[in-house]
Amino acid sequence: MKSNSRYVLFILMLLTVSIILSGCIPGDGHNTKEKPAGFFWGIWHGWLAPLSLIIGIFDKNIRIYEIFNNGWWYDFGFYIAIISGFGGISLFRKKR
Repeated sequence: MKSNSRYVLFILMLLTVSIILSGCIPGDGHNTKEKPAGFFWGIWHGWLAPLSLIIGIFDKNIRIYEIFNNGWWYDFGFYIAIISGFGGISLFRKKR
């Protein structure tokens, strides 16, 4: 029974963190033409890309990529986060 309560606690913590992080996803209205997203927002949005994809299915205003960005620096941060987050997983896989 103790392991069952740990599982429920883990699920509740995962949902709480997901809800908190979803407040900063691309398309939420935080960035505008006057205040575009920069390098660090690009990193943040890259880390949240999988969550943005799922939320974007249900909300048409949410995108994976912020359209109001400052150009190359935002792109650089976004791709650094995508590559380190998803490409880094392959470094820890066991070789056959």
